[in-house]
Amino acid sequence: MDLRQMEYLVALADERQFTRAAALTGVSQSGLSAAIRSLEDELGSSLFTRTTRRVEPTEAGLALLPHARSMLAQAAAARDAVVRSTHALSGSLHVGSEQCLGIVDVAALLERFHRRFPLVEIHFVQAGSHELVARVREGGLDVAFVATTEHLGSLSQTELGREPVVLVCPPEHPLASLGRVDWADLVGEDFVDLDPSWAARPVNDAVCAEHGAHRRVRFTVNDVHTLLDLVERGLGVAMVPRHVAAKPQAARLTTVPLPETGTPGWVVSVVTGHRGTGASAAPQLLELLADAPACRGAEADARIAEPTGDPA
Repeated sequence: MDLRQMEYLVALADERQFTRAAALTGVSQSGLSAAIRSLEDELGSSLFTRTTRRVEPTEAGLALLPHARSMLAQAAAARDAVVRSTHALSGSLHVGSEQCLGIVDVAALLERFHRRFPLVEIHFVQAGSHELVARVREGGLDVAFVATTEHLGSLSQTELGREPVVLVCPPEHPLASLGRVDWADLVGEDFVDLDPSWAARPVNDAVCAEHGAHRRVRFTVNDVHTLLDLVERGLGVAMVPRHVAAKPQAARLTTVPLPETGTPGWVVSVVTGHRGTGASAAPQLLELLADAPACRGAEADARIAEPTGDPA
């Protein structure tokens, strides 16, 4: 067993789909499939069950998974130790992030950066994506993890991943029984949504207006946990990125896909600029993104199965 095989195993277990796991690890789908089969042959046991819609770890796969994660973590720690002993990087790093992005685990990324470069002073702020973009442009931040593609101007943007937006509602709500809602089904519904400073709100507003789904936002909040709580209490429905619907706080809610045509996407990017003063360690942080921890969440895929095509 080698580290690459462990990386493929973890990605496939998390994503439950060969296409997304291959994209995440930067290998072709056939290459990923061949590596998993080679590992299964080496161990003499099937690690995944494959169907046309789902890929699920077997008991053997689940038994191997924590050891695979441990091997990858130990390898990362070893690389960090070497860098730390040979590169006494100092200076500062000013980072911002929107809450609950779902594509990249920013806290885990900063933890690893601090472990590798302990002399760098990290300054972190959480805010809405539009505010973060403005701070990068003004030079107040080196790096921002955002969920907007608007108002970027000449800033450098690298997309990290995307996922669909879904509807969440109480199980007794009339929309909960639908296999997929239409835009007309949303007309007149009471909604819970985030403040317009957060990226999800303008995305939701724009797509509903485009399709004539004039909604009533009765409750405006600044965190997703309050949003989910209000929905659970029957005070409205909500449109959220798929990973939010997979949170434990949403366990008692029903997730319903939005229309296939025109459904907004949740796009997460890292945005960088050029701060005017001081030494920035932003390049070193960006280097760690290649193997950064992800927060995509297999739970979301378990609730909303998507066709995978060739089960490989």
